Amino acid sequence: MTRLRRLAIALGGLLALGMGLWLVDFIVRVQAALALMSPLLAQIFLLLVGMGAIALFFYGRQFLRPRKSRPVPTLPQETVAATHTALDALSQQVAQIQDQVAREALGQRAQQLSENLAQRDIRVVVFGVGSVGKTALVNRLLGQAVGEVAAPLGSTTIAATYPLRLPGVDQTLWLTDTPGLLEASAEGPGREAQVRQLATEADLLLFVIDDDLRQSEYALTRSLLAMGKRLLVVFNKADLYPEEDLAEILARVRSRFQTALDPEDVVDIAADPQPIPLASGGMTQMDPDLWPLEQRLTAVLRAEGASLMADTILLRSQRLGAEARQLIDRQRREDSDRIVDRYQWISAGVVAATPLPLVDLLATAAINAQMVVELGRVYRCDLSIEEGKTLALTLARTLTSLGIVKGAMNLLAVGMQANLATAIASRAVQGASAAYLTRIAGKSFITYFQQNQDWGDGGIGAVVEQQFQINRREAFIQDFVKTAIDHMERDR
Repeated sequence: MTRLRRLAIALGGLLALGMGLWLVDFIVRVQAALALMSPLLAQIFLLLVGMGAIALFFYGRQFLRPRKSRPVPTLPQETVAATHTALDALSQQVAQIQDQVAREALGQRAQQLSENLAQRDIRVVVFGVGSVGKTALVNRLLGQAVGEVAAPLGSTTIAATYPLRLPGVDQTLWLTDTPGLLEASAEGPGREAQVRQLATEADLLLFVIDDDLRQSEYALTRSLLAMGKRLLVVFNKADLYPEEDLAEILARVRSRFQTALDPEDVVDIAADPQPIPLASGGMTQMDPDLWPLEQRLTAVLRAEGASLMADTILLRSQRLGAEARQLIDRQRREDSDRIVDRYQWISAGVVAATPLPLVDLLATAAINAQMVVELGRVYRCDLSIEEGKTLALTLARTLTSLGIVKGAMNLLAVGMQANLATAIASRAVQGASAAYLTRIAGKSFITYFQQNQDWGDGGIGAVVEQQFQINRREAFIQDFVKTAIDHMERDR
């Protein structure tokens, strides 16, 4: 290869030299011909040639100068970085939880995730339907009998975890044997939920089968793969099949996972081979064959161990973050409901004591700028009182344009007829209407803040109309009117 390169360079040099000599000869001939016609024209030609040569020299240097190679950026470990980001976000979420018990419980679980990432231990979960040889596989990997191997379906009733060290793998493996999935017994559904939870928290899954995949097994493994779980399919009891039948079954299993798994991720073993009859009439016991699994397991853990752990902790932190968000959302909803409840009865008392025209009623009672500001604080949106007034007036116009103000007064007037024996007092209707409209406004603003200060595709009108429909049910109106009358009577 070096000789060919040198030969190419030599030929290129000779070609360049030849072209250079031809060009010099051409220039000399042209200059001589011009000199016969006009010496001045020949001198101008030489001057132009010289200027061109100088320009070519400088610009050629810039063009031929080797460019500085840009440093190739080292790609960050995206999964590990995302995991640390998720754990930081989780800590911030946990700090927002007001309930001390819930905050401490979630905080401990978040701390455990950080410790798991630092310890770098790998969790491997063995699962599959009953009686496919999961416990026998675990026993052989550990080199000792730690679980009962029996023929009845579901001999393993609880999950058990054992430490395991593999040659060539630095991390400690925690191997978990699980109850059988998809069992028909009464304990089956509970066991399956337990196994699914363990599978979710595992770094690597060993899915054990002893025949072609059932549809239920395939659906389960696909759902775990969709979650991003790393999985090896272990075909146990390979000793029970003729070689041709075994090859055919393995080919079918690999074809089902051809877009999700490498063919090498489907291995066949014999964890507890059956005795073989001898021609002489006796029986011989074959040694267990776990070499294909051990080889693939070691290769995967050495190549992907760190990313597997980071993937699992990222998934668990996201799930824990979702749990924290649910607590925060419930906490915010309770706080905001208390704010709306307080302001609706303040509005009722003020308007009942001093009846106002319809327009003033809407501006004073139904929409309260201070309520908007307080609701914003609950959802960590800092609003000034002027911004609160702007939002309040916008919603006030919406209530009027949709006819909800008039509809609310009519609705509550009917409700009061069922609750007051005497004629309806105007101020009682106005007070209850003020409280009701404040409630509609407050509930609408809760939706607005829950959606990150966005009214949604339907706009403010759709949100207000939805809240009006939710709060106009007959049972609610009857209870609301009774409560409103009680509040107004106490405020007299």
